[in-house]
Amino acid sequence: MTNRINETRINQIITFLKSLKIRSKRFSEIIRTKNISVIQDFHQALIHSSDDKIINYEKLEFFGDAVLRLAASNFIEKKYPQMSVGERSELRAQIVSDEWLTKLGKSIGIEKLIIKGPKALGDENSKNTIIGEATEALIGALYKCFNSINEINLWLDDIWEEDSEIILKAPYKFKSKTVLQEWCQSKGFDLPVYEIIEVSKINGDPKRFFCNIFIEGIKESSAVGKSHKQAETNAARVLIEKFITIGKI
Repeated sequence: MTNRINETRINQIITFLKSLKIRSKRFSEIIRTKNISVIQDFHQALIHSSDDKIINYEKLEFFGDAVLRLAASNFIEKKYPQMSVGERSELRAQIVSDEWLTKLGKSIGIEKLIIKGPKALGDENSKNTIIGEATEALIGALYKCFNSINEINLWLDDIWEEDSEIILKAPYKFKSKTVLQEWCQSKGFDLPVYEIIEVSKINGDPKRFFCNIFIEGIKESSAVGKSHKQAETNAARVLIEKFITIGKI
């Protein structure tokens, strides 16, 4: 078990928190004074359950999920006040998704700080999932510092602004199934039919599921994914891109 925190670990976490470059005086003060009770929360946010079944990031991850959605809603309200509720919901789903969290975690180098047990250390298929979960727990710990989303928005708003512009410029890349369904309806076609084939039994295998899409009985595209949902989304994106290329959309 590695739930005890020592000076080396404290300094490692302090260095990591500094690298986030959160423009907050009170957050900087926590770093400067090495507030041990707060550092302990960040330490816990970086412990996987394979290392410690009791003290790990799961509770902070659960907390961080709600906090992240609130902070994202706050960002969208400030940046895109003209958006309808439906549009806000769609955009928020993209900027708080598991894939987005994993991307954020990789960009801040969180993986090197995560403490894992032997079983998780040898599991390449779960690596991205753990990165995303620990990143969400980190956000939970950051909220816990101040009982406020202010520091979270100070940290993430610039990232969300850049990502949102990309999403809004090419929405089909991020909500492909919705775009494909709307296209079928506009043509008077039946809804797309998704055929899923499980080709691997390995949890986390990026090619575990194979998806074919049929429109009006004709197979139009195929793709793989680590889950039913991801395989369907990937196949829909492939088809939308195909339709764009040949001028159907």
